[in-house]
Amino acid sequence: MREFARLYADLDETTSTTRKLDALQQYFSQAAPENAAWAVYFLAGGKPRQAVPTKLLRQYAIQYAGLDEWLFDESYHAVGDMAETIAHILPPPSRRSDLGLAQWMEERIGPLRGADPGTIREALFAAWDELDWRERFLFVKLIGGGFRVGVSRLLVTRALAAIAAVDSKLIAQRLMGWTDNSVRPTATSFLQLIAEQSDEEHKLRGGQPYPFFLAHQLQGEPSALGEINDWQVEWKYDGIRAQLVRRGGQNYLWSRGEDLITERFPELARVVIPEGTVLDGEVLIWQPGCDAPAPFADLQKRIGRKTLSAKLLGELPAVLCCYDLLEFGGVDLRALPQHERRALMETEVAAAASPQLRASPVIKADSWDALAALRTESRMRGVEGMMLKARSAQYGVGRTKDVGTWWKWKVDPYTVDAVLIYAQAGSGRRASLYTDYTFAVWDGEGEERRLVPFAKAYSGLTDAEIAQVDNVVRKTTIEKFGPVRSVKPTMVFELGFEGIALSTRHKAGVAVRFPRILRRRQDKPVDEADTLDTLKGLLAAAGA
Repeated sequence: MREFARLYADLDETTSTTRKLDALQQYFSQAAPENAAWAVYFLAGGKPRQAVPTKLLRQYAIQYAGLDEWLFDESYHAVGDMAETIAHILPPPSRRSDLGLAQWMEERIGPLRGADPGTIREALFAAWDELDWRERFLFVKLIGGGFRVGVSRLLVTRALAAIAAVDSKLIAQRLMGWTDNSVRPTATSFLQLIAEQSDEEHKLRGGQPYPFFLAHQLQGEPSALGEINDWQVEWKYDGIRAQLVRRGGQNYLWSRGEDLITERFPELARVVIPEGTVLDGEVLIWQPGCDAPAPFADLQKRIGRKTLSAKLLGELPAVLCCYDLLEFGGVDLRALPQHERRALMETEVAAAASPQLRASPVIKADSWDALAALRTESRMRGVEGMMLKARSAQYGVGRTKDVGTWWKWKVDPYTVDAVLIYAQAGSGRRASLYTDYTFAVWDGEGEERRLVPFAKAYSGLTDAEIAQVDNVVRKTTIEKFGPVRSVKPTMVFELGFEGIALSTRHKAGVAVRFPRILRRRQDKPVDEADTLDTLKGLLAAAGA
């Protein structure tokens, strides 16, 4: 635990990629395999399940520190982070622990999940009495389910590749599925992760997917890419990027985020495809007989349900819209050119003859201008634009260009000018700044005119702009609701978003997808911000 806490602090205290890489290599070269396995899980993006409710953490920290509740709350509001607050207020430990990260996770933290309050209190007191400030901070992060670290998965991959002396692409491939919280990290799995390359590598994969090949955003004109005949063009669907893996007589459906989502889509789990097949595509809701998929909002209804009734499965049927074949007959096909993999994929999807598998159509055009004209139909077709894939491209790892390129040529986002009406402080380094905002549009006429909230956004502003907005928020606060401030409507922002749909859960009656701040409209008075009718017009244009 001590070594991982030191690594966590080292990674948090620097923005230097070189220093972070050095810290990772030093840790992995010295850590016991069982501890390194858990470290890889967390650093690669694994999220610890909450073992102790926040309410109990707060209650027992106050008791252990002997503080008044008001003083704890004031400290928390000043710091903005529960783990940091608790680490600061606790008295020094009376002893030291030499237990490793694996023992803490499996023997000390894991058993707290679902334990009675008395057991939790005793365990927390014992832990706090043997951990220093840095270790307590990490401990609370792990048991509270709030662990985050400022290091990319790519950097972790590079560090592991360096100490293992193997290709980083192979490490990236082996890392797929590591963050699935249904599988416990072990010393054996870590040693397999850094082992020398095997001729039987694919047989060791089990139901794991391949690293996803990611597209770059096309900024200029596609004509700069050369001849249109050198490119394979498809529609860019708005769904869940996924790989359907068939190995060991079983189907596995993995999201790009490395979540095993097979149980959420039982109709795809039942699709019959040959052993040793891996299809890459997009999970969508697609009604039989329809020319376009349903909006992403319909897919969200499936994602958010723990139990899937026959009625829901019938009303919202899922399909995998396939656009690549990565493995067939247990043979890795990723080194084949794009157009060859595409032809094989079409053959296999046709052979499967399943309504749950569709081949993403290839778009034909004689020129880039003709393609641009077709792209204007994107909204009507329920897509985000187009994908441009070099016909000669291999299937790479992540967002790379070394074996070929994919480009996403998206249509411009929807935009509206909205009014900031609520603000909430951020977390971590931004705990003292108001960075999370709620925006509204006008509804009604005359004296009945009012602002209706419709979206939250926190990205899109520079640090300097955030400081300016924070200053205005503090000066124009009307009311406080815990960490949230209601502010006088004085600031207008242009918001961009990718999609819009009807919603009964929002006061405005609409929900927007991926809202972000494009710019602050200091040139526009609040009274001239957009209206709910503007949103409804976008809704109608989208065919929702």
